[in-house]
Amino acid sequence: MKTQTGFTLIELMIVVTVIAILTVVAVPAYSNYVTRGRIPDATSNLASKKVLMEQFYQDSRTYVGGPACNADTTTSSYFNFSCVTTATTFTLTATGKSAMAGFSYTINESSTKTSAIVAPASSGWLATSGSCWITKQGGTC
Repeated sequence: MKTQTGFTLIELMIVVTVIAILTVVAVPAYSNYVTRGRIPDATSNLASKKVLMEQFYQDSRTYVGGPACNADTTTSSYFNFSCVTTATTFTLTATGKSAMAGFSYTINESSTKTSAIVAPASSGWLATSGSCWITKQGGTC
């Protein structure tokens, strides 16, 4: 008589349950990780554009017409960049698009950094900060 080898239905159900539990934990963590990885795209570009604006001001004694104030929708896949200027002030803004919709970061001539994360961003990210760039879920700077 031949002996049967293989898995029982109970063993298969246990494996499926373990995989489901791992998926429930891993997918949100991975999604959060990917979002955190996209934020430096905004913050580093804003910092670079601020330096360009300061260099322009040193040469011309005005922020109006600064090279970093041209509307920029192509540099980043996840953020659009814009700028508002007067002769003595500027505010650079990175506004999220596509997967980063709802995220907004700003910096001005005084290096004041602000963040606003609103819907449609994930509920764990929703927060506003007037003193820093939010880079982690829960409003952490």
